[in-house]
Amino acid sequence: MESSNLQSRAMRVTGAAAVWSLMLALPVAAQDVAECDWRAAAQAIAEPWAANTATFANGAVRLAVMDVLEPAAGAYHLLILSPPRSELGERQCRVMSADGSFGFAGLSVVGATASYDPATGLTVSLPAKRWSEGDVFTDTRLLVTINQASGAISGSLE
Repeated sequence: MESSNLQSRAMRVTGAAAVWSLMLALPVAAQDVAECDWRAAAQAIAEPWAANTATFANGAVRLAVMDVLEPAAGAYHLLILSPPRSELGERQCRVMSADGSFGFAGLSVVGATASYDPATGLTVSLPAKRWSEGDVFTDTRLLVTINQASGAISGSLE
């Protein structure tokens, strides 16, 4: 009886691992943006802090690279503090991830560039690294567009 339970459990774990692996291998059309949660905790700001945070738009927008440690191939997320401000004057807080709560294999604000288009808002381009099945790591750039008037934030990969 115990052997049967172990076999059944092993089959469930193997099946779940196969589904997870398939989900991670699927292409991602756009990056996910969510309200700040556990990925935005101060303890997750990647060290050294000075090299992993940057401000744009005369200080109105702050980006911070967050390292939540696991999963190792998707541990990096982007914290975004930006207008519009609340009645108390605080900026909105958002987290951008590669897919749901699965992050990037690497992110950096070093080498980030920014441009502004009145029709869409501020666009910041950051160096990023994506993981795909077969332990393939691909260098890319993450484009983050922030409309400070509406609060809309979107992301895409170059």
